[in-house]
Parts: sequence; C-alpha cells; structure tokens
Amino acid sequence: NEVRIMPTNATKTTLKSLTARGTVVVDFWAPWCGPCKILEPILTALEAELSGLTIVRYNVEKDPSLPQTMGIMSVPTLVVYQDGHAKEKVTGVYAKEKLKRYFEKKLEAGR
Repeated sequence: NEVRIMPTNATKTTLKSLTARGTVVVDFWAPWCGPCKILEPILTALEAELSGLTIVRYNVEKDPSLPQTMGIMSVPTLVVYQDGHAKEKVTGVYAKEKLKRYFEKKLEAGR
C-alpha cells in the first residue's frame, strides 16, 4: 500500500480520469477556508489507513465552474465517486472516526 505525502490535486480536465476507478473522495476546498484546513490532515490520515481509498483535492478558487455545475455551494464539500460516478456529496467537517466509518461503508459498497 503506497503512502503519499502530497495529496493529488484535481483540475476540471483531470477529474474524470482521477475518479474513473475504485472509490475516490474529491475534497472541494479553498485556501481561505478554515474548516478545510482542519479537514485536510484527517483526509490524509484516512487515505493512509484505509486500503482502496483515494483522496483527491480540488481547489475551487482555481476553477469555480466545475463545482458550480455540480451544485457545490460551500466548502469543504466531499464528493464520493465510485468507478467514475459521483454517488454522494457531504458538506462540512466531521470527526475522523465518523468519516472513517462512512468511508468504510462506501469502500464496502464499492467492492
């Protein structure tokens, strides 16, 4: 199981390929967002802990057009993709254990 220190950053053009396989959580965030800064280390830790989970970050400041078409109005918003399809959207910051249980369910459903 590879451990990445730097998160993968998505753009409008790379998002489709980055979410094509498996269970991928896209973290829509912004540099000015305080809660996003709280969520980032939690997501990084969960990606390392949960086999099969991939976290991808999307900076809404760089290109807000994609989040707008997806109905994303606030950050942080997590969108769970399974094999290329956006399945669920969750907005806000949650405790690590709560997110871990949520992601474990998504990984189980994706198998």
